[in-house]
Amino acid sequence: MREQAAAAAALKGTARIEATARVRSRWYVRYLWLFAVWQLVLVPAVLLWHGPTGALVSALANALVVMGLSLFALRQPVTPRGYGGLHLKVIGAWAVAYVLALVLGLTVFVSSVAFAAVAALVCALPAAWAARREGRTA
Repeated sequence: MREQAAAAAALKGTARIEATARVRSRWYVRYLWLFAVWQLVLVPAVLLWHGPTGALVSALANALVVMGLSLFALRQPVTPRGYGGLHLKVIGAWAVAYVLALVLGLTVFVSSVAFAAVAALVCALPAAWAARREGRTA
C-alpha cells in the first residue's frame, strides 16, 4: 500500500514538473513569432533601401534585434525538448530563403516592391511555421 502511495505521489510530482516545464518553454513560440515578424521589416528594408545609409541602418537594426532575441533566449529557465535540432532547421531554412531573396532582389528584381513583399513572407515562413507547430504542442 505504501509503495502504491509513493508511486502515485511520484507520478503526481512528475506531472507537475512536466506541466511547469511545458508552460515555461512557451517562450520559444514568442521568440519564433518575433523573429518571423522581424523578417517582414528587415527584408523589404534591405531590398528597397539602397545606398550606404540603408545598409548601415538595416545592419544595425538587425544586429540589435538578433542580440535582443539572443539575450531573451539565454535568460529562459527551460529549453524545449528538441530545441537544438528544430532551431537549426528553422535558421537553416531561413538562411536559404534570405540568401535567395538577397541574390534575386539585388540582381533580378531590383527595387521591386512586390518581390520584396513576397520575399519577406518567404523569409518569415520557417519561423512562423515552427512557432505555429510549437504553439500547438506547448
